[in-house]
Amino acid sequence: MALTNGFKDLTDEPENKVTTLIPDLPNGPLNIYRERATFNWKRMRLYTLGYDALEFQHRVWSAMEKDAVFSKSYGYETIEETRANTFRRLKRLYEYDFLPEEDVMANPLNYNSYINALGMYDWSLMAKYQLSHQMFGGVCQGSGTARHSDLTDQINNFDYHGCFALTELSHGSNTRLMRTTATYKPETQTFELNTPDFEATKIWSGNLGKAATHAIVYAQLITPDGQNHGLHSFAVPIRDPKTLLAYPGVVVGDMGEKLGLNGIDNGFMAFSKYNIAREYLLNKTGDVTEDGRYISPYKDPRKRFGATLGALSGGRVGITGMAWCNLQMVITIAVRYSAVRRQFGPDENSEIPVLEYQLQQWRLMPYLAAAYVLGHLSRSFFEDFVELKIGLMMGDTSEEFAALGREIHAISCASKPLVSWTARDAIQESRECCGGHGFFAVNRIGELRNDNDPNCTYEGDNNVILQQTANYILAAVKDGECNSPLGSLATFKDTKYHLSRHFSAQSVSECRQPQVAIDAYKWLISFLLEESRERLADEFSKTRCSFTSKNNSQVYYCRSLSLVFIELFAIERFCKHINSDKTPADLRPVLTNLAALYSLWSLEKHLGTLYQGGYFRSNSSTKILRKTILQLCTELKDNSVSLVDALAPPDFILASPIGRADGQIYQNLYSAMLQGRNVLDRPDYWREFVDDKPVIGSKRVSKL
Repeated sequence: MALTNGFKDLTDEPENKVTTLIPDLPNGPLNIYRERATFNWKRMRLYTLGYDALEFQHRVWSAMEKDAVFSKSYGYETIEETRANTFRRLKRLYEYDFLPEEDVMANPLNYNSYINALGMYDWSLMAKYQLSHQMFGGVCQGSGTARHSDLTDQINNFDYHGCFALTELSHGSNTRLMRTTATYKPETQTFELNTPDFEATKIWSGNLGKAATHAIVYAQLITPDGQNHGLHSFAVPIRDPKTLLAYPGVVVGDMGEKLGLNGIDNGFMAFSKYNIAREYLLNKTGDVTEDGRYISPYKDPRKRFGATLGALSGGRVGITGMAWCNLQMVITIAVRYSAVRRQFGPDENSEIPVLEYQLQQWRLMPYLAAAYVLGHLSRSFFEDFVELKIGLMMGDTSEEFAALGREIHAISCASKPLVSWTARDAIQESRECCGGHGFFAVNRIGELRNDNDPNCTYEGDNNVILQQTANYILAAVKDGECNSPLGSLATFKDTKYHLSRHFSAQSVSECRQPQVAIDAYKWLISFLLEESRERLADEFSKTRCSFTSKNNSQVYYCRSLSLVFIELFAIERFCKHINSDKTPADLRPVLTNLAALYSLWSLEKHLGTLYQGGYFRSNSSTKILRKTILQLCTELKDNSVSLVDALAPPDFILASPIGRADGQIYQNLYSAMLQGRNVLDRPDYWREFVDDKPVIGSKRVSKL
């Protein structure tokens, strides 16, 4: 099955259809920069985001904008109001049924477009939908059998509302040691669920706090002979769908307020001799017969455990895309604001846009470049994951397919950290670049910061899962298996050659060629590979303990290896993409500048290692590198507004007064202030000032 991003030239479709999908932007202060652009922003939008995705998201967003249920106010909401509104919007999504199952099968990429479309509107809404529909329903499909089809149907029909309960109070990443138990009782043909103590309480489960009726619960499966067969998944009824009251034997509650994503009711849950039918075990990887015998198609418990958690493999791929959406939105807000906001000038009577300042360009342009490079990584990597899912559905058991699964796992363990950390840093930099207005909640930067933050943690803490990428690299090189399906290991075929090279660019014109950074990265990844292998061997010789040697080889070694690996993978993939015949010639120059800036900006973070290993041999190398970065920032400045126009969602979705496409930052901000709740009213406590004055010093504490 061939998957493409759906690029079509503007001339491929009737003019009225293209205008509907990509309407002209309003006139206003941003015109100054839009008129300087060296490319057609509509062609860039089609090329970058893809016609099919644009068409699908337009349909979703247009319906939402016309529906009062999705209307947002600038006033403060309580958590209860936020959750109630999110739940009502979730119900409305089921009524619209934007993406029926048959449409997903016809074009799997639309699922990614749908999740991103919902998330850019509100990540809480996206998560509520995803947790019930995909996590609960998807795990039932992936880990269950035909006997669980009714559960999936009832989730899809909104008869049930699902959640996913893996994490416990005292265990997160170390899933093998989850302590909730499911003990089979043949006399009743039921499993008895128990939480041994408060530390084994299930926690952080989204949808669980108030509304979930069913949960995917991971528990240690124990048969009547007392044998523990390890972690297994169960589809567990937890609340009565007719009353939303918990069943006897289930203690379930709401965790309360979080730093962000407060439209989701994260909850906790404990079991006390709670019995569920034998059939609620999701039995694709292991089952229990009526008389209590355990059976499994997997002879190796480790492979069974991996297959049990295999349904989760798409989580990190999805989070890579979610973080990219946050990056794309915040850089749109910051660039548009910077192009209009004026401060100081060459004389006392003039002011220039803050975007004209080199410092502002240096702070923002690299993140704009990152939005393009990492956006392509996210979209193309999701296509790879779809190919993997199709293979799973088709029952592909070939070694090449297994190798693809291992490679996607390793890449996702690095792509999630790279993109979520980049988005985190871009959001903070953008907040500061927008000054005090960036701190104003109505402009949404704070919301993006808080909602992006958990991307660095769930589906694996970023620093923890990077170790899995390093393990993959080290094992593949040790076994001489560098011909991976996606080509991510190709550099390791000739590390001796790469290590023999040195930085050779003598001018800015040479340094700005993307291949210069790619060559440097190939040296860097080869050097870090050798350094990591030596470090691991040295630590093992001291301790004779594999666990300790790995633990003592992360900082400056394996962790850095994983990050350089994913940075190079993203850069090479983007460069290959923009140099293909499918890239319009008029877009290639600015795309090449974006590739060069992101590559060199990322490379600069590794200057210490480049000097340590001798790739950089003089101060002139650093001077050329930094001079090139600054020149690229200056050149991209005039294209920056049109570049964010090509990425930006409509104003209704972006929901930022200072980020609107008309550029009327002050008018929009003033209007938003006036729409706040009780904005012109005196406070409820006004009489405490008027009628109840403090007696100065009446509570003074005497000195010792």
